[in-house]
Order: sequence, then C-alpha cells, then structure tokens
Amino acid sequence: MGDKITLNLDPRVLQGKKVKQLRKQGLVPAVVYGAGLEPVNVQAAMNIVDKVIRDAGKHTPVHLVIGDRKEIAMIKDVESDPVKGLTRHVSFHAVNRNEPVIAEVPIHLIGQGESEAEKAGLIVLQAVDRIEVRALPLSLPEALEVSIANLKEAGEQITLGDITLPKDVTLVEHVTGHEEEDEEAPKLTDLVIASVYEPAALEAANDAAAGDATLDDEVEADNGADSDQTSQAEETKPGGKAQDEPKQSNVDANK
Repeated sequence: MGDKITLNLDPRVLQGKKVKQLRKQGLVPAVVYGAGLEPVNVQAAMNIVDKVIRDAGKHTPVHLVIGDRKEIAMIKDVESDPVKGLTRHVSFHAVNRNEPVIAEVPIHLIGQGESEAEKAGLIVLQAVDRIEVRALPLSLPEALEVSIANLKEAGEQITLGDITLPKDVTLVEHVTGHEEEDEEAPKLTDLVIASVYEPAALEAANDAAAGDATLDDEVEADNGADSDQTSQAEETKPGGKAQDEPKQSNVDANK
C-alpha cells in the first residue's frame, strides 16, 4: 500500500436534474453505499475528486470523511461526460476493513529494456495488464510486479505463477463448472502475462491478415481466444459478494 488516500465529502441536498447546478459550480455529486448502510448523497470539488480517482483507481481504498463520520470505500463507478470528459458522478462502495474484498489490480513489468531478449532486438509483449485479487481493503496492493529481466529467447513467457504475491493476498479464480470434467483445464497460474516475439513473425502475422491482425491477436492465441481471465461478474467487483450492494435503481435515484 502507498500513502493513505483521504477524501473529504460534504452532504448533498440537490438530487436528480438539480445536480446540474452543482456541476456548474465545479462540484461533483456522489453517493456512498454499502452493506447495512443507507446510501448517503455527497459532493466534493471536481479537481479534488479527479485526483482521488487518478490515485486510487478501483483497486485502492479511499478514506472518506463526511462531517464527523468516517468510512473506508472503494470507487465502484465513475460517470464521465462523453464529450467534455468531465466527471459527472462517482459511486463509492463502503467496505469493512476486516472483511476481504475483490479488486482488479494492475500488473507491472519491471526490468524492461534490461533483458537479453530485448537487447537482441526481440519484442517482449504484455498479454495481461491486470488481474483480480482478494485481500483485506487495507492490504490490497497498488500493483503486482514481475521481472522480465531474465527473458532471453523468442517463445519464452512470463506467467501469473511467476508473480510473488504479497502476504495475505490471493488470486481470484473464477469457477466455470467444467473443471471436474476437464482435468487438463489450464490453471490460473499458467495464464501468460508476457511473451517474447520475433519482430518478423509479428510483421508476417499482420501481412497475412492484410494488415488487420494486431499484436493482440498473437497475445490472444497464447491465452486462448475464448478465455477471459480478467472479466468478472458484477457481484464480484470491488466490495464483492461478501459485502452487499444496493439495487441499482436506488443508487441511480440518488445521483
């Protein structure tokens, strides 16, 4: 974990279409909700909210202060103006510091430019840039790191199993219901994170597809075209099944 991220919020009276007045004043309407918690309408200055969004993403807990009340929350949803790109609304999911949550955290490759493969003109391409983990809110890592410095030849790979997880952090494996039928089904730790490619092979793949093929096509082939290890059901996003969420209609009504 990095520095503690704190956001001071003011109670919000304006709701519905009237929140346009807040945006004109440079304020962002938001809502805080969670298990056993009545949704609370709040607001804060847009520049402050935007910084918190950049710093926390959806994988770092935010310490909310609403008057004399304090909550630990994850950013669940950010609504932005499709034209201007301005933040229009933020949903915070309050969590219990003593209950594990599930969050998607970034995967960072370290040692880039230092491997023998890259020095020899080969390309190291990252296939997966984030993965779901389970941990207590205050133990969630900002990112998972894995070194590519030891890669040497085309065809070599870095898998999820090569990542050393922080203490009390586990990977989230989604059950499909077919595991017992297929004992040869790939394990989550076999998921390819990065691979070494010959530049000529990638160029040939593009030429063969009349320019339509991309590096992502090669990456997809490594992990299986119909495999989506980074997707997740809505109920397992930050906050997870263990910490109930309100009906979406109730949240929308509080915008």
